[in-house]
Amino acid sequence: MSDANIVDNELVSKLPKNNFLQNVSTKTYNIIIAIISIAVPALVIAMLKIAPPDITHNVNLSIFPKFNACVNTGTTLCLILGLFFIKNKNSKAHRATMIGALVLSCIFLTSYVIYHTLNAEDSKFLGQGFVRYIYFPILISHIVLSSIVLPFVLKTFSFAFQNKFIEHKKWAKFTYPLWLYVAITGVLVYVFMAPYYK
Repeated sequence: MSDANIVDNELVSKLPKNNFLQNVSTKTYNIIIAIISIAVPALVIAMLKIAPPDITHNVNLSIFPKFNACVNTGTTLCLILGLFFIKNKNSKAHRATMIGALVLSCIFLTSYVIYHTLNAEDSKFLGQGFVRYIYFPILISHIVLSSIVLPFVLKTFSFAFQNKFIEHKKWAKFTYPLWLYVAITGVLVYVFMAPYYK
């Protein structure tokens, strides 16, 4: 028996059983992942291209960017802790922190959609000089990678839910750094933009 299979058996024995998620077929997971991976970017693009409805509200929109940065910070911490826990063979804590990262990412997306639905005017980065050569590569890479990371995250999670840990680890080697980069750069974008939010 390979070391990979031994580790997988140890992880399976320590994790709580979830027969529903474990028994969902790979085909069903793939269909769900495809639908979500298409629907979410389509929603974001439509939201940015279509003028939002004229909604009367008393919401202080300035809290959203800071809240989103806090959520991204929480996601970053969960991801780092998740790696720490799995390296130390604490599979239950790893599972909890990684699910926490996924939940926080969903909260961020919801907050992002609400903010841009209520706020038709995007804030502009007004920094001058060398800082622009730092900010825009970070922003562009964040936007590009955040647009493609979702299906990889969902597929990696689907393997874990099915207790297919060999596949899970193979996918996580690519997905994890991509997701962590997106979370960290999300915070950095806020830091750069903080003086210019309206």
